[in-house]
Amino acid sequence: MATSAQYASKHPDADGFYSYSAEEDAVWGELFTRQMAALQGKVVPDYLAGVEALGLNAGKVPQICEIDARLHAATGAGVEGVPAIIPPSQFFKLLAARKFPVATFLRRREHMDYIEEPDLFHEVFGHCPLLTNADYADFIEGFGKKALSLGKGYSWHLFRLFWFTVEFGMIRTPDGLRAYGAGIVSSPSELTHATGGTVQMQPFDLETVLRTPYRIDIVQPTYFVIEDFAQLAALLEVDFGAAIDAAKAKGDFAPLFAAA
Repeated sequence: MATSAQYASKHPDADGFYSYSAEEDAVWGELFTRQMAALQGKVVPDYLAGVEALGLNAGKVPQICEIDARLHAATGAGVEGVPAIIPPSQFFKLLAARKFPVATFLRRREHMDYIEEPDLFHEVFGHCPLLTNADYADFIEGFGKKALSLGKGYSWHLFRLFWFTVEFGMIRTPDGLRAYGAGIVSSPSELTHATGGTVQMQPFDLETVLRTPYRIDIVQPTYFVIEDFAQLAALLEVDFGAAIDAAKAKGDFAPLFAAA
């Protein structure tokens, strides 16, 4: 199990560019090629359109400043380079500014299949393409603003909402269920598990999501399915504080996984 403690965050030069080696370009290319092939017929079409809009390809590690510019042109969204793990307050502030935090280090070849903390491949390949969808970008921004307004006492339940949508969400399409969560899109094992037809799928319900525990170190035992990205954006009309208070009063559902 690789952790980011084994990695050092990179820093940009005066022009905002990060230096990546030929080996890092090769690792990115292999990860990109492998996962793009696996995603065919399993990911929401908006994601693939986002990959094209951002100009992501197997040739080299993408530059954060270039992704930021393309996202700004598409939906007014953006990205900002950060260390792998940042405080929740900084995370929420970036989201509220319509920016997604992106780790600047890339996993090494010996960690191709799994790294415990998010690296650049997870952040860019997993999260960034859907930021070209306006409803999705609206949800990211609104989520950040609500989290800042509610404070620490609500963070744990807010992270459950983030987990079961942005990280591990599924969506209904005319061609069947498709993945959109970054944790599914960027992970070979999670993608196989989520789209294999045997795992539990639940219609998205905010209270149920807020009462559902999760573990970060296993493939997920259940996924929540939205009808479209407008459904996510519409959640911003909900009083999150009241919804979380109601979920707390009712208590958590029994975990669908063994204790760690």
